[in-house]
Amino acid sequence: MRKAAAISLRIEPEIKTRLESLARVTRRSKSFLVEDALEAYLGVNEWQIRGIMEAVQEADSLGAEWTSHEDLKAAWEARRDQMA
Repeated sequence: MRKAAAISLRIEPEIKTRLESLARVTRRSKSFLVEDALEAYLGVNEWQIRGIMEAVQEADSLGAEWTSHEDLKAAWEARRDQMA
């Protein structure tokens, strides 16, 4: 088993109280809950940033296709009118 790395951080007192309360009722350590929360946060944000970077690369590529705002708006309005 790898040795865990230690970090320190400052949090608002209310967040500390909530963390302590959740740790108590779930019978988990505060460290476990913080690591779990960080893992979830990083997973979502890394996924989002990766998607943004891929989209920017695609948009910057020579084969990128663009649609004008006016054409896109007209297509959505036509679709809306079909559904009405």
